[in-house]
Amino acid sequence: MSDDSISPGPTAPRMVSPDPAAPPNAAAALTVEREAGDPGNPGQLVANSVEACLEIAATWHAWDGRPVARTVDGRPNTWTPAKALRRITDHLIDHLQQVEALLAWGSDPPGTPRGADGAWPASRQAPSRELSGVPSIPDAWHGRYVTLDADWARFTEPDYDEACSRLRRLGRWYVLRYAAAGPAAWDEPRGGEWTLREIAEHVAEVRYYAEQVGVLTVLDPG
Repeated sequence: MSDDSISPGPTAPRMVSPDPAAPPNAAAALTVEREAGDPGNPGQLVANSVEACLEIAATWHAWDGRPVARTVDGRPNTWTPAKALRRITDHLIDHLQQVEALLAWGSDPPGTPRGADGAWPASRQAPSRELSGVPSIPDAWHGRYVTLDADWARFTEPDYDEACSRLRRLGRWYVLRYAAAGPAAWDEPRGGEWTLREIAEHVAEVRYYAEQVGVLTVLDPG
């Protein structure tokens, strides 16, 4: 390595975000706190965390190819910019499909066919309608304990631009989907599943992955 090699800056901020892989009973450890009865769209928490991730990632073009060594639960855990972005993206997608599954209609009720125009009867379009939901796709992610060949790719300025376009669209999807569901749905019990608000609060912890790489800085060659 040359004398002006790049590495995580010694003054990088301490990692404070909870682990997104933490079990549901770890909700008390949430960094993102909310006032009781907060009327704000929970999806905005996710969009805000996306921006926090991108702020950190804006320094990753300084990565010199050396892995960032972490330990999680006493096990070695390797991180690179591409791996962090993979985990951020996968986490956003995973819980977005969970939200969509919870809000989806179940099987069509007998005797209530769609109209000739394809629309549901007025009784199914009423705000008071009950959403039965459908099962989520089972979790089969390899997650953070696997480092893929693609995770060793260089991280260039265009890679950052592409990540911005990708992640900001996913973050906005949460905001718009929660807005479409409406405030009454955000805290509605989901039969043992997390509420929509709890899902958003959990997904907002996604910046944990960006913090594994942290802010990279150019070392003083002198």
